[in-house]
This record gives sequence, C-alpha cells and structure tokens, in this order.
Amino acid sequence: MIVEWTDVLKFEGFWLDWVPDEAAVAVARNGKYIYFRPGVPGVSIRPGQPVEPGSLAWQVAETGERIERRGMRFLGETDCCGVGYPIPGGAIIVLLPSAYIVKKERPVTVLTGKSDDRWHPVPVNDILYIESQQKKTWFCTEEGRFSTSFTLKELRARLPESFLTCHRSYIVNTGRIKEITRDISSGLLLKMADGSLLPISQNFTADIRDRLGF
Repeated sequence: MIVEWTDVLKFEGFWLDWVPDEAAVAVARNGKYIYFRPGVPGVSIRPGQPVEPGSLAWQVAETGERIERRGMRFLGETDCCGVGYPIPGGAIIVLLPSAYIVKKERPVTVLTGKSDDRWHPVPVNDILYIESQQKKTWFCTEEGRFSTSFTLKELRARLPESFLTCHRSYIVNTGRIKEITRDISSGLLLKMADGSLLPISQNFTADIRDRLGF
C-alpha cells in the first residue's frame, strides 16, 4: 500500500494542523508502518516494517489516545521527542529532535478535588497518582482521594514531566514511587509512598523503563 504525503495530512479524515519541516512523520496501521517521511537525522523506517510492542506507535494504537514522549530513543536510534495521534487501526507519529520545544498548554500546578461536598486545592507535587474509574477521574494523596473534572487525557497534556502514564487507567508521580516490584505473574508493579500497588501495563513498560532508568 503506497501512501502519499497529502494523504497523510488528511488520513481517514484526520488532519495534522502542524508539521514542522524538520519533523519526521510515520504512519502505522494494522501493526505495520505504511508511510515514512524522513526528517530527524538517523531515524529511518521502511514501509512494511512491523510496529514494535511498547513503542510510541504501539501505545497510541492500543489506547486510541494522543501520547507525547520526550527524550526518547526511537527504534534504538536518534534521541528525539515524539507525538502520536490515533487513527483508525493505527497511529500517525511526528518525530522531532529532542532540542525542539513543542508549545504546550500552561502546566497544571494545583488540582482542586472534591470530597464530601468540599473542594480541596492540592499542589500536584503532593499527588501520588491519578486514576480513571467508572468514567470518573480521581487523584490520590496521603491525605485522601479526591474527584476532579479533568479527564486523564487532558491531564496527560498538562501535568509536569514528573508524571508518567503506567497504565491506561493510571498516571503516577515518579517522585512518589517507593519501589518497583513484580506480581505473581512477573508483571511489574509500582509501590507508591502510601503503599498502593499500581500495575505497569505491557504497552507502557518500555517508556517507564526508559524514563526511570532500570
């Protein structure tokens, strides 16, 4: 299947409203890369190449959500930052040199949560982790558990770099991780400062290992 650059920009109704000239762009669908436009030096993908489990393209296709990574090593090659956008059955990946600064919304420094009809402003550094449960979002501290009107998707784009997605239902504050352990099936678990155990799903294992250095 040959895909033209103009088709990528409007792939299945999807439109990239920004693509810097220095960006490399890859399109993955049904477990394979079907398009690649070179940009970042040293990054090379050939059409037909399988999508590696745990990679950015894999995570975006699995979760159906926009995901951003910084300081990543794409396919074991050049350091770069990447942004992945979901499309039906796959993902569009935009890769930029690590030095490239992507403009983001102003980061959240305080989250206001609700508990027992009271609202509690909490500095994000005091948050242990954030979870999505039954279509609601909650953040947990050593003082308690609070609901928030933000979705996990919104928070991923606005939380500081110290927060990482470890599972499609959890975002963790890396500064509040006490240890990394394994469950009975050898899956990885994060033990938080309050003793909570959070799973690391296979789709996010590579990112967690890269960011935490183990």
